[in-house]
Formats: sequence, C-alpha cells, structure tokens
Amino acid sequence: MPPALLALAISAFAIGTTEFVIVGLLNTIAADLHVSVPSAGLLVSGYALGVAIGAPVLTALTGRLPRRHLLLGLMALFTAANVAAALSGTYALLMTARILSALAHGVFFSVGSTIAAGLVAPEKRASAIATMFAGLTLATAIGVPVGTWVGQELGWRATFWIITALGVVSLIATAALLPRTLPRGEVTTLTQQARVLVHPRLLLVFAMTALGYGGTFVTFTYLGSVLETISGFSAGMVSVLLLVYGVAIAIGNVIGGKMADRDPVRALTTLFLAQALVLLAFTFTAPHPVLAVITLFLMGALAFANVPGLQVYVVQLAQHFTPGGVDVASALNIAAFNLGIAAGAFIGGLVVSSALGLAATPWIGALFVAGGLLLTLLSVRLDRHAPALHAAD
Repeated sequence: MPPALLALAISAFAIGTTEFVIVGLLNTIAADLHVSVPSAGLLVSGYALGVAIGAPVLTALTGRLPRRHLLLGLMALFTAANVAAALSGTYALLMTARILSALAHGVFFSVGSTIAAGLVAPEKRASAIATMFAGLTLATAIGVPVGTWVGQELGWRATFWIITALGVVSLIATAALLPRTLPRGEVTTLTQQARVLVHPRLLLVFAMTALGYGGTFVTFTYLGSVLETISGFSAGMVSVLLLVYGVAIAIGNVIGGKMADRDPVRALTTLFLAQALVLLAFTFTAPHPVLAVITLFLMGALAFANVPGLQVYVVQLAQHFTPGGVDVASALNIAAFNLGIAAGAFIGGLVVSSALGLAATPWIGALFVAGGLLLTLLSVRLDRHAPALHAAD
C-alpha cells in the first residue's frame, strides 16, 4: 500500500476520535453543561448532519482545488474547530464547534475515498479504502476509549485538547506523505450533480447506506448508558468495553474490505443479515454481563464492516450510470452514512426518552439494518438487468 494511505489513515483517526468520543462522555457533558442526556446525544446527530450537508455541497464547490492543498486546509479547519470545542463554555458553543469540525469531516472522507482508490490497482480499491477507514476504526479501538478515560478523569475539555494535538499530527503527516502530483478533483456541472442526486439506482444505495450503517447508532450512541444502567458495569469499565468494541471494529473492517474486494454486494447481504441478528440478540444479552460483552464484540465486528462494500458499490454504480459524477456520488454516500448516524442517534434519543427506554435501542436498531438488507436484496435483483454494471470495475 502507498505511504499516502498512512497520511489518510492518520487523519481519519483524528476525525473518528472527535466524532465518536462523545458517546462515552454523554453523561459527563450533560452534567457539566446542565442538559439532559438525550440533549447531549444531539451532539452526535448535529455532527452527523454537518457531515451530511457539508460532504456533497463542499465537495462539489472545491472540485477545482488541488487535492493536496484541499486536504491540508480541511485538517487545519478540523484542528481549529477542536480548539473551539475545548474552549466551549456552553452547549451552543460546543454544538457550533462540532458542526465546524463535521464540515471538514464530510469533504475529507468523500475526497479521501477517491484518492485512496486512485492510488492502487482497480482490484485493490476496496482494500485501499478499508486502509484509510482503518484510521476511523482504530479511533474507535484506541481514540474513543482513551478519550473517554481522559474525559472522565480530567474533564471532557481535556479530551478535545488531545484531539487538537492529533489534528496537528495529521497536518504534518498529510504535508509529508501525500503526493504533490495528485490530480485535481472532477469538476461536475449542475446537470451532472443533479443526475447523481436523483438517479434511482444511486438513491437506492444511499438508502442502503443510511439504514444499514445507521441502525447501529440507535444503540451505539447510548452504549455507555446501556452498559452502565442495564449491564451494571462501572463508568471505568465502560472505557475498557469501548476498547473491546473498537478492537472488534478494526478486525471487522479488515474482513469487510476483503469480502468487498471479491463481491461487494454479496458482502453487504451477508454483513447486514448478521448485523441485524446480533443487534436483536443484544436486546436479550445486555442484562447479563458476560453475554453482553460477547455480543458487544460481535456488534463491533459488524458495525463498520459494511463501509468498504458500500463505498465501492456506489462508485461502481456511479461509473456505470453517471460517468463524470463519481466524486459527487462518493460525497453523497458519505452524506448518507452520516444521515444514518443522525437518524439513528435521534431515534435512539426518542426511544430512551419514551416508555420503551434504553433496553429497546438494540431491537429498534435491528429494524433499521433489516431495512438496509431488504434494499440490498432489491438492488441485487436490479443488477441482474444491468450486465455491463461491473465493466468499469
């Protein structure tokens, strides 16, 4: 794999840490800023919406910029936003800082995915994207549990100062390792962008992404609370369990990338089915500590395993149905990932606030993923009528 993928992975690690570390700090932030836990959970939804809006719009607007300069500017914005988060004294200021960070996140992953895919041979594209996203998965394995522990011991603002330092490291890595000869991004016309946005086959995959990926976040957003309240683990033990969850994510990401290299659609069908079943099982295993940990590991292994397949699949479809709009399609799929996160976190908050309570979040999430599975099966059926679909692969 080219060294440039390491720079992308380091940046993804920093971004992933700031996105998901909130999960382990919801109770701490809610108490410090005098808001409810579901309100603190909106920091997850707000961030995700910032990514969802920023990814397609800003990716299209920055298409003429040299990609190396663009990524350096994005990581500079990301770093400054986390300084603002660390200095936030109110909920509104923290939310604003999160949204600014999210704008950088959205463009980074949409552009970074196409850069990663372009650095390797076509048959290695899924693995290259998985390598970049490995930074995101390592963030959940290391960054989130460490950030959670720091936030619990030193206050949540200390966590954002550490993330600021990660942003500086990512800037240095990007400047040192990313080639200076990267091609400029595709410049798409408004007609091309609209064609991507309204094409039914691409819309189907965006919906697959939102439901299949987002379903996990109905539970994951409130995972710390579930583990403390229902499973009976201490706050300190939750940090350890988030580490277990993150390690499982890293393993699942590698497996998912290899599965997607062979056949992304078959991989998605298998992974969505397994993910829905494991989320459903967590409904019953959560009150039993040993079974909860086993199920937690399986949940982690499946949580991000579908990412390479979804991203490769949308690129395949865009190359076939909307040539010239691949970058926009990639950006819209990143938006779909984050719309799924936002919807999952929001629905999770509604469930937690309702009579159903925390215990219902796993099976509600399973319903989301089952919806993604059904859409995938529909897409498979439609693929049979497009025999030239994989010709561009």
